[in-house]
Amino acid sequence: MPETRAKGTRSTEESEDAMTRDLPLSGIVVVELSDSASAPFTGKILAELGAEVWKVERPSGDSARGWGPSTWRGSGAAFHALNRGKRCISIDIKNREELATLHRLIAERADVFLHNLRRGASAKYGLDPGSLRVTKPELICCEIGAFGHEGPLNTLPGYDPLMQAFSGIMSITGEEGRSPVRAGVSIVDFGSGMWAVIGILAALHRRHAKQCGATVNGSLLETAIAWMSVGIANHTADGEPGGRHGSGVAFIVPHRAYPTADGDLVVSCANDALFAKLCATLDRPQWATDDRFATNAGRLRNRHEIDRLIGERLRRESRAYWQERLRASGIPVAPVQTTAEIVAHEQTRALGIIGTPPDDEIGLVGLPLSFDGRRPPPLHAARDIGADNRRIDEALKARL
Repeated sequence: MPETRAKGTRSTEESEDAMTRDLPLSGIVVVELSDSASAPFTGKILAELGAEVWKVERPSGDSARGWGPSTWRGSGAAFHALNRGKRCISIDIKNREELATLHRLIAERADVFLHNLRRGASAKYGLDPGSLRVTKPELICCEIGAFGHEGPLNTLPGYDPLMQAFSGIMSITGEEGRSPVRAGVSIVDFGSGMWAVIGILAALHRRHAKQCGATVNGSLLETAIAWMSVGIANHTADGEPGGRHGSGVAFIVPHRAYPTADGDLVVSCANDALFAKLCATLDRPQWATDDRFATNAGRLRNRHEIDRLIGERLRRESRAYWQERLRASGIPVAPVQTTAEIVAHEQTRALGIIGTPPDDEIGLVGLPLSFDGRRPPPLHAARDIGADNRRIDEALKARL
């Protein structure tokens, strides 16, 4: 295996050991054999919670290193977003000697083995739970699949857009009468990563209590179906397939984006009392007593008319004007912002959720959690392919 060492790595490692020592997962070791988004996002969360995460890439690197259009230091910016805070090693699992090294690293160091290999591939290389737990019964194995570990499609590959389509998410996303669209972010990939973390944490808790390992199975499809929970409940209740409502939702009106004189503003009235406040603030109190609009049920039946009336009123003034007036009345509102606007917003800055790694300048989103009022600190930047190969022997010797 090639050896690569980044300048200043040792001091960075020592400072990060100190930073992560008091985090919830300090002392937990994760070996992550991953590619693309779902499993890397899982590993990133675990790393930022304090776990020691070994990211295993094939010699050519994770696919996300080649994703565009934005790049940073030779890799796609997406790779940096998903892989900071990890030790990056390069292993060719088709090479018997290198595969043996991976097996030894798992057996001697890992509390958790995480992967998103295609169904059947893990067993081919002896990386399935049954094989690994022969020698390490307490190991937690987490597998993130595409269509799930059971069923006729369980061997097929899958990506976020496919699952948004297959699960029905696309059928309720976008504008009525228009072509289906996917959510602009990889909600299925990232959601699968979050569910995997939840499963791993539950398995670690059970292991602490019962001294036993576990196999945690998650998949993109199961995550996508979980995001359809309300839509599926509605369908099983009334048999209707649901539909597209643009920036709105099927079950609340008003609860969508409306154009103002200089930008779009989302207005949310989840109950009739809020709607009455909205009518008063818009100087249209008669809408609140109109039989067509007085209740949410009525507004749902007359969605297009009330949306038209609200839109006409809001277009007469600026977005800032309406934000100030509506917020003063206690009505939930939010401007439709660009990426640049949310990054620069004072609320984002106050939260401190976007930061730079101690050894880099790229701005990356941190963990959306705080512990005792403190967000886990930014960890080191994503490293080059095989940058930590030299550390494998060090890690294994430390166990002797």
